[in-house]
Amino acid sequence: MSKHSVTIPVRTAARSELDGGWAQLQGDCARMVAHWAVPAAVAERVPATLIHGVVVPSASARLVGAMPEYGA
Repeated sequence: MSKHSVTIPVRTAARSELDGGWAQLQGDCARMVAHWAVPAAVAERVPATLIHGVVVPSASARLVGAMPEYGA
């Protein structure tokens, strides 16, 4: 067992709204889309081990992580 314990405060807001909600996630994606280049042709899949340099705002990562489909 760990020496440290973590207490997570209970909030009345829905989990998806704790970090700005869906609108903030959509805004983050809209700002990132300019950085996504569209290739002229479909390339082969790249192994996940070769993907690097992707930066996601921590609030968006927490929001997606709190969604049952992707995280908790």
